[in-house]
Amino acid sequence: MKTRIVRIGNSQGVRIPKPILEQTGLRGEVHIQVENDAVVIRPATPPRAGWDEAFRQMANRGEDRLLDDVEPSLSAWDDETWQW
Repeated sequence: MKTRIVRIGNSQGVRIPKPILEQTGLRGEVHIQVENDAVVIRPATPPRAGWDEAFRQMANRGEDRLLDDVEPSLSAWDDETWQW
């Protein structure tokens, strides 16, 4: 996908098309660096950062249970008394 480098005040920038933003999940603050003559843009925080701590807190509060309280029912296919 082609785009242009545009003037933004005393700097220049690139408009990132919406489909690329949606595909990469980039938003807010990012890290930008040069790798092998290419400009690389990465999220400032890795995806799912902090999830482990959030899940730990949920477990401590007892909020990490399944929402479906009903046990699955067996069907005729689950019956082990079948015959040839």
